[in-house]
Amino acid sequence: MGVIEDLARARAAYERREWQTAYSALSSLDDAGLAAADFEALATSAMLVGRVNDAVQALQRAYQLRAGSGEVDAALRTAFYLGITLMESGEPAIAGGWLARAQRLLDEVDGDIAGRGYVQMLVMFQHIFSGEFEQALGLAEEVTECGRRFGDNDLHANGLNAQGRMLIYAGRVREGFALLDESMVAVALGEVSTMFAGEIYCSLIEACQEVSDYGRAAEWTSRLTRWVEEQPELVRFTGQCALHRGQIMRVRGALTEAVSEFEAAVERYRAAGQFAPAGLACGEHGDVLRILGDHQGAQAAYDRAIGFGYEHQPGQALLWLTLGRTDAAVAAIRRVLGERGDPVGRSQVLPGAVDVLLAAEDVAGAESASAELAGLARGFGCAPLQAMAGMAGGAVAHARDAHSQGLAELRPALQVWQTLDAPYQLARTRLLLARCLRGVGDEESAMRELTEASRTFTELGALPDADLAAQLAGRSAPAGLTGREVEVLRLVATGKSNPEIAAVLTLSEKTVARHLSNIFTKLSVTSRTAAAAYAFENRLV
Repeated sequence: MGVIEDLARARAAYERREWQTAYSALSSLDDAGLAAADFEALATSAMLVGRVNDAVQALQRAYQLRAGSGEVDAALRTAFYLGITLMESGEPAIAGGWLARAQRLLDEVDGDIAGRGYVQMLVMFQHIFSGEFEQALGLAEEVTECGRRFGDNDLHANGLNAQGRMLIYAGRVREGFALLDESMVAVALGEVSTMFAGEIYCSLIEACQEVSDYGRAAEWTSRLTRWVEEQPELVRFTGQCALHRGQIMRVRGALTEAVSEFEAAVERYRAAGQFAPAGLACGEHGDVLRILGDHQGAQAAYDRAIGFGYEHQPGQALLWLTLGRTDAAVAAIRRVLGERGDPVGRSQVLPGAVDVLLAAEDVAGAESASAELAGLARGFGCAPLQAMAGMAGGAVAHARDAHSQGLAELRPALQVWQTLDAPYQLARTRLLLARCLRGVGDEESAMRELTEASRTFTELGALPDADLAAQLAGRSAPAGLTGREVEVLRLVATGKSNPEIAAVLTLSEKTVARHLSNIFTKLSVTSRTAAAAYAFENRLV
């Protein structure tokens, strides 16, 4: 077979989106016989099968050919790809060098050209990576307008996507999602190149996850999965696909399946050279293992996330809380809340922060966090986040013995989780409902909620939560015991030590000891054994 035929076959494989075949064929040809477009096709294929270094080399050759022949627009587009690839690979200085070269090339041009939008987009991403979202938003608007002006669908769709994400980070969630949805129109119509299409898909789903819009996330994850499956030789976006599938599985209660997806996501990200998102996948993996009661595995996953440069919070703090390390959990949560000033980042931390602060008996702090979460949820307009805010408000109300107020907060949350088919969150809400129902003296209703929660936790494999629900199930005791004292007494009767009780109920050991002293006084007993006997005699366990 001749060189011309080999090149024709390689180009045909590229057009069919057979990325591995195209990469192998193009990379095996003599560079002297390749045009700039062939090097660009080689770079794209290499990137999509996870060969980042080969992609950079091919892009450099393409840039030289484009710039050398005076094709400034195409050269600037290639410079953008080089810059963004190097940024994502952790080489910002070299990326900055390419940006400077692109800007010098642009300075030599009279008049406006589409390539200016690609230079602006590279600067925009520099601001995004630096967390300078306000500056990035202004540039995103310019990129969008440039794409519209020159009929460049890649520029236009990316500009809309970036505008949407920046507006969401500014707390303008409804406006942001309107632009994200608009950016997806061009992707759905096949008007956007494969690399940009994959990035926009993943950006939209990531935005959904960040604001807990699980319904929208599930819809687009299904579309992303089909898009990936249509390209069986694709590597680059398979990690994102597995990550997002795992996130939806977790919401839907398929916890063991979610574990497998997160494990796959980590390895696929590694294969594609995308180490920062691999850290997120490790953190998500740790969250599910924590729910399943595999505390050692969860800590290993969180540690692995740190190895990739990603701290997964509030998951790590919640694990420490479960292990009785309340002080460490509180310190971490307060630090993270101090670091995250953007509305989206805070909305991710605040639900866990309420749990941690209540465990530390900082009811005022928990109430403040709950109120902030409620405000964000109203502004975002996302029902799942509103349900989380309701759960937080219900937990704070219970801690303040405002049980009727807690019921009012929790009822709407229960409806949301039922509508979304989110069984784990539904069961957690039932647990809070049961405590508030018991607080107002409706023991029969509390028992029904506890029984249903226990059944759901058991079916999901969330055994720590199932154990807690089972331990809380039972009739309230006489002798003037409070609801919390009943919970402590039940755990004493099962043989748990004070540190173990503190971990289960997310209390400090000092608080457990105080409750136990009150219990002894009210029951007129002097030992744990006598208190346990009382619990059994009165059918509290």
